[in-house]
Amino acid sequence: MTPVIPGFDYRRVPVADGVSLNVAVAGSGPAVVLLHGFPQTHLMWRHVAADLAADHTVICPDLRGYGASDKPGDTGAAYAKRTMAADVVTLARALGHERFALAGHDRGALVAFRAGLDHPAAITHLACLDVLPTLDMWEVMHGTTAAVGFHLYLMAQPPGLPEQMIAASADAFFGHFLDIWTNDPRAIPADVRTAYLDASRAAVPSIVADYRASATVDVDHDRTDREAGNRLRMPVAVLQQDWGAALGFDAAALWRAWAPDLRHTTVACGHFMAEEAPADITGALRDLLSRRVPA
Repeated sequence: MTPVIPGFDYRRVPVADGVSLNVAVAGSGPAVVLLHGFPQTHLMWRHVAADLAADHTVICPDLRGYGASDKPGDTGAAYAKRTMAADVVTLARALGHERFALAGHDRGALVAFRAGLDHPAAITHLACLDVLPTLDMWEVMHGTTAAVGFHLYLMAQPPGLPEQMIAASADAFFGHFLDIWTNDPRAIPADVRTAYLDASRAAVPSIVADYRASATVDVDHDRTDREAGNRLRMPVAVLQQDWGAALGFDAAALWRAWAPDLRHTTVACGHFMAEEAPADITGALRDLLSRRVPA
């Protein structure tokens, strides 16, 4: 049986033509949407979501192309973060929330970042966990340090080869990241790990399409916003491991260029911080939610 977040109601919500998202919802009060990363599903938020649901409406979807959500073909901008951000705004509105706080991890953080730029009137607060904006990420990846992101280059290739290579050994590929990106294997118990692998194995083409978009259309969108001087207008929290210094860049400075009202925090854990350090992440999100929203 696939694990669920206890106490959460599950439903499917249409967000675009032919695309519905699997979403877990619980609680009442101001809405908070939590977006998962790679190679995970909404389950990565299970600890944080349960805490926040005590006084918030907590909405945890599987992103399009992931988990139990629909997986459209890789045509046009189907997996552009702009498209995926629009999914999130449509989802929140369908559940009765015109304005909401938004937190994302990894891939979900890139969707959250794009939602903050494209839909500033809808996003009250924004949190991004352990990622850089797409344009900055590609600019700092160079030399031998780029080896840590080999999967970024693999999945950026034209359709065909990446999908075939990954599908041929999907459990080894996705399991590799679950292993090397965590400091505490106990943070992802066996049933959750199995759920992540099952979901990823069934979503190889859409996962690759998501990453391919980050090497193409997403870069174009970020560059257009940077050149236009567009910035995140809401309070922003960024939580990251201390990998920027090791790779030769200042992550806080890169984020501050996009987010004038920024609190950047280094978290002492592995990449899957909402599972390894849920109390720290919950505390940081509650701190974010307490910050004043600009009029």
